[in-house]
Amino acid sequence: MARKAILDTTLAKAVEPARKALLEITDDASIGEYIDAVNDGERLVTHRFEALLPGYEGWSWFATLTRVPRAQAKDLTVCEVGILPGEDALLAPAWVPWAERVRPEEMDAERRAAEEAAAAAEGTGVDADAEAHGASNPAAADGETPEGEQESAAAVDEATADVAAVESDADSK
Repeated sequence: MARKAILDTTLAKAVEPARKALLEITDDASIGEYIDAVNDGERLVTHRFEALLPGYEGWSWFATLTRVPRAQAKDLTVCEVGILPGEDALLAPAWVPWAERVRPEEMDAERRAAEEAAAAAEGTGVDADAEAHGASNPAAADGETPEGEQESAAAVDEATADVAAVESDADSK
């Protein structure tokens, strides 16, 4: 059975060094009243201060200090500083995966809309995918390519030829 660490009184009294450490990450106006010292282990103490930042009600600043055995108070080491939420702190809700956030009625509505679109396309005798790709265009139905699409197709063919030429030159070197 592990023995419980005894609070290091030298570290517990080091409130001002803890406050000075916090001043490296925030300004003095955001650090409020001293809350307490928490024994985190052998020669390891965390000092907590009230956070006075707007929007951080219930949060506290912390500075964790340590020291080597039999060291004097001047030989303190700052391990970590930061801000943590307290029990009454306002926190963002826990993240929930999309599949768990979507309600069944939303899934049903989405499914119904897709089915209605498919039925509407079926009723007109037009394939929904073909319609989305311009097959409902009369010129495309006759095997002709509309004028604007001819220009686009020509540009794609030209770009493909340019890439092939560059690749061919690279392969021959």
